[in-house]
Amino acid sequence: MRFLLLLTGLFLATVASAQELPLKLAACEGKAQGTYYIVKYLTADTTSLQKRIDSVFAVIDQSLSLYKPGSLINQFNATGQVTMDEHMQAVVDKALFASKATHGVFDITVKPLVYLWGFGVTKPGFKGVPPADSIKNALSYVGYRYLRVKGEHLSTTKKGVQIDCNGIAQGYTVDVLGKFLEQQGIHNYLVDVGGELCAKGVNQQGKTWRVGIERPAPGDTTYEPIQGMVQLENKGIATSGNYRRFFDQGRTRFAHTIDPATGIALHNNIISVTVIAKDCFTADAFDNPLILMGVERGLRFIAEHPGLGLEALYIYKAADGSIKESYSKGFADYFI
Repeated sequence: MRFLLLLTGLFLATVASAQELPLKLAACEGKAQGTYYIVKYLTADTTSLQKRIDSVFAVIDQSLSLYKPGSLINQFNATGQVTMDEHMQAVVDKALFASKATHGVFDITVKPLVYLWGFGVTKPGFKGVPPADSIKNALSYVGYRYLRVKGEHLSTTKKGVQIDCNGIAQGYTVDVLGKFLEQQGIHNYLVDVGGELCAKGVNQQGKTWRVGIERPAPGDTTYEPIQGMVQLENKGIATSGNYRRFFDQGRTRFAHTIDPATGIALHNNIISVTVIAKDCFTADAFDNPLILMGVERGLRFIAEHPGLGLEALYIYKAADGSIKESYSKGFADYFI
């Protein structure tokens, strides 16, 4: 009985704390990594964290930004080797893990293909679908097995192999910001960097954080989405789609996600895939390979790898032109 009373007391204390926290909601927002960010958190401190949050982005960019001259990733791409900092090492290790888990469907060595298709920092000398011989040549430098990690040292076994971590670094940044908030004693927060998010604790109403996602209206043939909602409790969420960076050629839309096996940009019937995982880093590592796999293969992959803790929602165009959705068994638990 004494044990039950102690548990009851702890529960009531937690509820009381949650009721007090909504009195103070703080927010920081800005632009970073080529997109927006919004950080919301509950705190009793009126001191703004804006500058310190911006400094977190600056440190990560110095490691992983292809747009920043002298960054560690640019050093590697120029020389084929580099001594990594903690950020680059975490992202490279996770990328290699995702590559092995998906048998190469995810691969950060796709940089030559990303640039060839016009989605990189510099643009090719043509527009549209690249020539077949150019794709074949770029593919010869693609393969995560060319990368070697020994302690903090990253090198390649083939000259000319380069990496692009944009498909995973944003999710990593989200989680780093979450950990930064926790180091400040903040345990109720929502971090959003370009639509990749993580959430912990409760919002200002003392409820689990709610996040909007685009879902198709039943029978929709034009894809005019309605707003759906999911609840996130100590989870991360990431979305990959064909509506962010793309170009149209004829009746085909080519998106920025490149298949490392064929060298071809995404152009299947998938509009988007939204992935929920234990953290945003994991969700972001698997949203790109899941969209390349397609609905049936992707959902089967999730079912066959329960240890990854992935749940996914696919929005796609059916053969009759209507917009439909399919999701893994556990994803339904997050709908509101």
